[in-house]
Amino acid sequence: MFLKKIALLSLFLLISATSISQTKNNKFLYAGRVEKLQNNNVVLIGTASSVSFNFTGNECSISLKSIDSYEHHNYASIVLDGKYIGKIRIEKGAAQSFPIKVTAKKKVHLLEVYKNTEAQSGNILFAGTTAKLTTISAKKKKKIEFIGDSITCAAASDSVDCDKGEYMDHHKGYYAYGPRISREIDVDYLVSSVSGIGMYRNWNDENKDEAIMPDVYENLYLTKDPSKTKYDFAFQPNIISIALGTNDFSGGDGKKERLPFNAEKYISNYINFIKMLYKHNPNAQIVITNSPMVGGDRAIVFEDCLNKVKAAFANDKPHKEILIFKFKPMTPKGCLGHPDVADHKVLADEYAPFLKKLLNEK
Repeated sequence: MFLKKIALLSLFLLISATSISQTKNNKFLYAGRVEKLQNNNVVLIGTASSVSFNFTGNECSISLKSIDSYEHHNYASIVLDGKYIGKIRIEKGAAQSFPIKVTAKKKVHLLEVYKNTEAQSGNILFAGTTAKLTTISAKKKKKIEFIGDSITCAAASDSVDCDKGEYMDHHKGYYAYGPRISREIDVDYLVSSVSGIGMYRNWNDENKDEAIMPDVYENLYLTKDPSKTKYDFAFQPNIISIALGTNDFSGGDGKKERLPFNAEKYISNYINFIKMLYKHNPNAQIVITNSPMVGGDRAIVFEDCLNKVKAAFANDKPHKEILIFKFKPMTPKGCLGHPDVADHKVLADEYAPFLKKLLNEK
């Protein structure tokens, strides 16, 4: 899988911050991997992380800023009164004001702002709104966390003009299969994903120069940077879905040296990763998946590896039995050989009934 080399976030805001995964006050709701700052400002970090609020009146504006260790643009998806109204580009530099005009005839309107890009594409600062805010409250729902790579990020899924722009121009996290499923079956979700990342090696790196998922997962910003906030694991999902292996099985770019796939290392890292997840989420049901992008002989090896990971926990009585979900093979239509938005709907349609049934059994 393609992994864009992007410098990791370096916040320059000299503000005390609190790490949160899902929280609220009586004016705003925050969800996903986010960092709440002072004055209701929040950094949207992970794919499809969000801030939501209710307001009255016919219009308002929101202030957004793209932040990273270097200046570049970023993207957010806007949903008004439950209707997706578009993807907005946040240019580099100072915070920008984006007008929101109401079309529905309602007394109180709901605005939701979702980070469209992934953590490694830099982050988005929500710096406030001019809206006449009313109170907002969260419904109690079951929860799913989706851990994965560029597929889970919905990277390269916006397949308009694939030959133009930069990697982040083609992300559309709001329509990734995880958020799609969550909206369909009415659950809260958390996306913890990084393009190009694997369980023991990455798309084009043997874990020499780049961090793998076990290295970054416990950091809120999905980075090894020790100055960044640790993730607090407050979300406590009912189900944790892990879709990692596409990059471990990848042949890389064909130019950089690539070693043969090491099944023992993949399985060992996977087992240790699950043990770490159990430490933070002892009551979670873990589901491990194959990849719609790995076919042929590699798919057979992949399935065998997943079966061995599951078998390693056969006598683990304190935790729920690990389950395996198998996506059907797919010929993707997005950029750089990734699933596009329509493909993500196919993935969601396959996976949603399985997850819904599993939640209903709890």
